[in-house]
Amino acid sequence: MRRRRAGALVAGSQSLRPLQTTCRTLGTLRKHAIVTVINMSLLVTNARLITVPAGTDDPGYIERGYMLVQDGRIAAIGAGDPDPGVTADEILDVDGKFVAPGFVSSHSHLFTSGSRGLGVDQTLYGWCTSMFSVLNNASPDQSYWATLHGSLDFLANGVTTAYNFTDPLLPWEPMVEGKRADGGGTLRDHAWHTRQADGCYDAGLRFVDSIALDATVGTDDEIFARFEASLDHVLAMDPDIALGASIMGQVQWSTRPDAAEIEVAVMDRFGVTNQAHFLETYEAIEHQQTKFQLYKNAGALRPGMMFGHFIQTTPEIIQDAAAGGASMSWQPASNGRLASGIAHVPEMLDLGMKVGMGLDDQACTDVADPWQNMRMGMFMQRARTHDPLSMMPERVLRLHTLGGAEIMGVDDRVGSLEVGKFADFVVVDPRLPDVGPLWNPVRSYVLACGLRNLQQVYVGGKLVNESGVSTNPLAVEASRVLHEELPALAEEFGVIL
Repeated sequence: MRRRRAGALVAGSQSLRPLQTTCRTLGTLRKHAIVTVINMSLLVTNARLITVPAGTDDPGYIERGYMLVQDGRIAAIGAGDPDPGVTADEILDVDGKFVAPGFVSSHSHLFTSGSRGLGVDQTLYGWCTSMFSVLNNASPDQSYWATLHGSLDFLANGVTTAYNFTDPLLPWEPMVEGKRADGGGTLRDHAWHTRQADGCYDAGLRFVDSIALDATVGTDDEIFARFEASLDHVLAMDPDIALGASIMGQVQWSTRPDAAEIEVAVMDRFGVTNQAHFLETYEAIEHQQTKFQLYKNAGALRPGMMFGHFIQTTPEIIQDAAAGGASMSWQPASNGRLASGIAHVPEMLDLGMKVGMGLDDQACTDVADPWQNMRMGMFMQRARTHDPLSMMPERVLRLHTLGGAEIMGVDDRVGSLEVGKFADFVVVDPRLPDVGPLWNPVRSYVLACGLRNLQQVYVGGKLVNESGVSTNPLAVEASRVLHEELPALAEEFGVIL
């Protein structure tokens, strides 16, 4: 048995999944050198535990407790010391530090990790044009390394599960008054998608892979076949890492009048969820809002349908979405950076709508910091409503952990520290730097702690990052590619700053 204190670097059920693996047969799992299963046990002791349990608004705080991890999952958790007979291969004494669930980002674009600081004087569409002036010229392998870099960055910042939008096969084209210029184009090779999925997987980040239909190109049968090929690639991975697949809803920008119907048809045929970027920017608001009726008429307003951003709404739109069982992913840091607006999240929650939080593009949050995201979200809502109770620390923490897992359909496995779930957790030291007395520990965790206090990140009971240093052997090459090859692309093709 190994025993150590936090701070020493160590090298290195039936569910939705979302919704589809109960109706499809998993292929042979990929053999891979990076993602491995090690039957080890870990006992975490002397922890300030924040468990965020399901079925209650209570944050589940335990002033001094323990957690036993076996085979990557939580086997026991409780207050005080474990029973004397409890043993483990390794004991991690955290000496009064916080141990909390790894954060869940329910809306992410990890391939953008090498594009921070671009388009800072632009709103959404101008910013996209700036960012894609470089990324549209990348190769599938460069997109792989950018995605892997973004995934490792998430892990370094305490995010252990992400809903990841892979960049579509149809390249970005500039928008005209909030609409596609023509809606057509030439698709990239299928490897453009698969290499992005590989990047998440090889980083060891748990993820749901979101796949664009690019429904303006090809026949319906071709669209179904493209999606199935991408889905099969994800289903051939270890389902403990690749948690499932989903649709990247594109009705907001599609020139296809029945775009919502084809998305619903894919949801039904393959048993997958759907997250649509919707009502995000303030450009062409009336045009955007007319698209909501397309989803409603198509029967998309139901569990498994997520609206990302969902800012430029009306009370009627919120009521219809909530009544149908649709959910929402909230990106406050991104919405502020791009001057998009403030979503009416408290009103959605009051109507029973499920909400998760996401960090969106690393290129439009620049620092993928879940604590910053929580605080910005809190402060925006309080400033808008003039009511501190409209967004409290306990609620925003739940939205960025279990809430995100719920809307993604993976809350049976991640999002909280509960027996049977994956042992994905962060170790946060409120004394380094010292945040002062913990009058209300959970509120101090949300309001006063942050990346500066984050010491360790564990996925499945395995240390993946300590003090910003990744244990993944691919981290060095990912950094090299971003620092050398992306600037070379910008020099060759130009970049719109």
